[in-house]
Amino acid sequence: LAVAMAVALVLLVLLAADAVVPAKDSLMNICIDAKHHKSEPGPEGKLHEQCSPWKDKACCTANTSLEAHKDQSNLYNFNWNHCGVMPPKCKRHFIQDMCLYECSPNLGPWIDQVDSSWRRERILHVPLCKEDCEEWWKDCKDSLTCKENWHKGWNWATGTNRCPWGSMCRPFSEVFPRPKDLCEKIWSNSYKYSPEQRGSGRCIQMWFDPAHGNPNVAVAKYYAWKKRSSPAQRDNMAPESDQAVCALSCSVLLLLPLALALLPEVAGGCGVPRM
Repeated sequence: LAVAMAVALVLLVLLAADAVVPAKDSLMNICIDAKHHKSEPGPEGKLHEQCSPWKDKACCTANTSLEAHKDQSNLYNFNWNHCGVMPPKCKRHFIQDMCLYECSPNLGPWIDQVDSSWRRERILHVPLCKEDCEEWWKDCKDSLTCKENWHKGWNWATGTNRCPWGSMCRPFSEVFPRPKDLCEKIWSNSYKYSPEQRGSGRCIQMWFDPAHGNPNVAVAKYYAWKKRSSPAQRDNMAPESDQAVCALSCSVLLLLPLALALLPEVAGGCGVPRM
C-alpha cells in the first residue's frame, strides 16, 4: 500500500509539473534542410560580423557566416557585382538576408518542401517587417541589376552568375518600383512584405541587436501556433495556453492507464482501520 501511494503521488507531481512545460513544437528551433545548414541549431561562438546575432543558437557554421560576406561566395558561386560594384550600403542588406536564411532557427513556420539538387526545403512567404523592406529598397534603389528574380535565369556559362544575353542593367528602382516588389520578387516569394512593424511580434526582422534578445523567436512562436490552430481556437486561446493544454493532454494520455491501475488499491487502503 505504501508503495502504491508513493507511486501515485509521484504521478500526480509529474502531471502537475508537465502541465506548465510547453510541448515540443516541430515548427520551432529547426534548421532548413538545405545545402549549408546544420541538422539542428546550436551555439557558434565565432560567427562573422553580420551573422553574429545568431551565435547562441545558429543553423550556420562559422565558415558559412564568413563566406556570406564575400563578393563572390563559395556557398553558391553567386556574384553580387553582376552589374558593376554593388555599393556597401546596399550589399549590407543582402549579407543580412543571407545570414537570416543560413543561420536563423526561427523560420520553421515558413519552410516549404522542394525538389532540388541542392536543397530539399526552402522558405516561402516569410512576413518581413515593413521597415526591413523599405530600408532595403531605399539603400539599393540606385544600385544596378539586370533581373527581377535572382533565383533563376542567369547565364552560368563561366561558373558564376552573369546577366542573360540581351538583358540590360537598370537601377533597382526600375526593376523593383516599390519595396514590396523587391522583398517578394527577388527570391521567388521567399519573403512577403508585411505591413507590421518591428517589435509587433508579427513580422520577422532581417537583423537585430542580440543585446536585446532575438525578436524573431516570439514571431515564429505566434505563426507556429496560428498554423496548427483552427480559426475558432485562434479567436479564443492564446499561443501559450494552447501549448500548455497540448502538453497536459499528452501527459494525461500517457500516465492515465497507470494511475487508473493504482487507484483501487490506494482508495481501498485509505479508509479508517478496523479495530
